[in-house]
Amino acid sequence: MITEQWGARWTRGLAGGVIAVAAVTAVAGCDAPPPPEPAPRPTAAARADRPTQPTQPTQPTQPTQPTQPTAEPCPDGGVRLVEMDGNAAMGLRVADFRLVNCGAQPYVLEGYPQLSLRDDRNGPVEVAVEHGTEGITTGVPDIGEAPGQVTLAPGQAASFVIVWRNLVTDSSVPATTARSVEVEPRPGAPRLSLRLSAPVDLGNTGKLGLGPWRPVVR
Repeated sequence: MITEQWGARWTRGLAGGVIAVAAVTAVAGCDAPPPPEPAPRPTAAARADRPTQPTQPTQPTQPTQPTQPTAEPCPDGGVRLVEMDGNAAMGLRVADFRLVNCGAQPYVLEGYPQLSLRDDRNGPVEVAVEHGTEGITTGVPDIGEAPGQVTLAPGQAASFVIVWRNLVTDSSVPATTARSVEVEPRPGAPRLSLRLSAPVDLGNTGKLGLGPWRPVVR
């Protein structure tokens, strides 16, 4: 009888302990911390330690091609007048001019060009144009040569020379200066006007020597 009562109490005590343990476990489960968050990914600073891929070199910029100058159009007559270097010594002046065939056909010259002078206002300058150098100077062979025929193929050139003295021999006659020349290369051809970089300073001599056409040898 005593044994059965002790066994019944032992059983009830064991069941109560189990229930108590389960209750404690349930309460503890409610207060358990949440699972840890996943580790953050490496930031840019952290990735900086990794070797970086080499950057591609920048292609050099191609230089800009210079603009080609626009060619001067050929005058209607098919030839262009060009002022060349002159010479001045002790009052004697020598100027050289060149006629370039810029057309597509041969250009024939003969004898002397027809030449006249213009002042600052494009007015005519009174001057006696004489063939050769008589009464002006001696020793300028390009002017003293005999005239002949000169045929210019396209691209070829001929030249002529003028000579004068810058003298004032009469104080009552004003000195004259020409700033432009007009040339008629051959009879009936269009006249060519050219503004001079070095003026024709005639003084008051009123005289100019003119040489014949001669070929330009390159």
